[in-house]
Amino acid sequence: MLGLPVGYAVANTARTRERRSAFALPVIAVAGFLAGGAIVDAIGATKPSPWLDWQYLTSSPSISNAAEAGLYPAIIGSIFLIVLVSVFTFVFGVGAAIYLEEYAPDNGVLGTATRIINVNISNLAGVPSVVYGLLGLGIFVNIEAQLGPLTYGGFGVGTVFTAALTLSLLILPIVIISAQEAIRSVPSSLRQASYGMGATRWQTIRNVVLPRSLPGILTGTILALGRAIGETAPLIMIGAATTKFSPPAGLFSKLTAMPMQIYAWAFLPGEDFRYGVVAAGVVTLLIVMLTMNSVAILVRNKYQQEAN
Repeated sequence: MLGLPVGYAVANTARTRERRSAFALPVIAVAGFLAGGAIVDAIGATKPSPWLDWQYLTSSPSISNAAEAGLYPAIIGSIFLIVLVSVFTFVFGVGAAIYLEEYAPDNGVLGTATRIINVNISNLAGVPSVVYGLLGLGIFVNIEAQLGPLTYGGFGVGTVFTAALTLSLLILPIVIISAQEAIRSVPSSLRQASYGMGATRWQTIRNVVLPRSLPGILTGTILALGRAIGETAPLIMIGAATTKFSPPAGLFSKLTAMPMQIYAWAFLPGEDFRYGVVAAGVVTLLIVMLTMNSVAILVRNKYQQEAN
């Protein structure tokens, strides 16, 4: 996850002479780390034992022995969540933004309804996450409805699908707003030129609007996903497990995520858990989020160069 985007960025930068000065900061940082290590070895200082190692990333959690505690089931659960949430929010969020900006009427009764919807979307972006947890608990867990021959009874307490839908509701307003702003930034002259060439509205959106607004859409989506992966309150409300000793086996299996496992370890009495294991979990979560943002920046820059 970290090596591929970093390797691509290094190779892409090294090919252009004007960009090679960007290697100055990494070289200084690496040289500082090496110099620090050499100084520590020279003076014979005692090195701290690291908590974040390969055993920590590949082992199941423990609530009795901090040295054997691992984050593997929580990492797999977070990967399940972020993949599903990204699919749901991108499809429904971008679809809603395209409709509101390109198809929804601007005047009349329907225009008034469109403006009310836009105002409500803006308000929903500021609603606390625990409220979305209650909403997910109500419509994805506790509700029972008869839809013709089908009986809907929710998707289970604390399952992967329930958690993904709840977190999707949480960040969907943010994705819609950012996608609307990106679509709105495309000059209307490009649309008019496309219509003048005989293109339909959908062909104009697909071939003109979306390619030029995609960098902004991806930026907003990734920032929203960064919020979703670090949320704990919605997962608590839908009954996600704080500690689970095996990764989820499917969409309807129970799961735990990295924030939930860190939350559980923080209240254990041992200092090794509250300081060592929790700190390693926080660093792991930050590495995943920074990796996501790095990939998003590379993809955004690629599409931005193509659009220009």
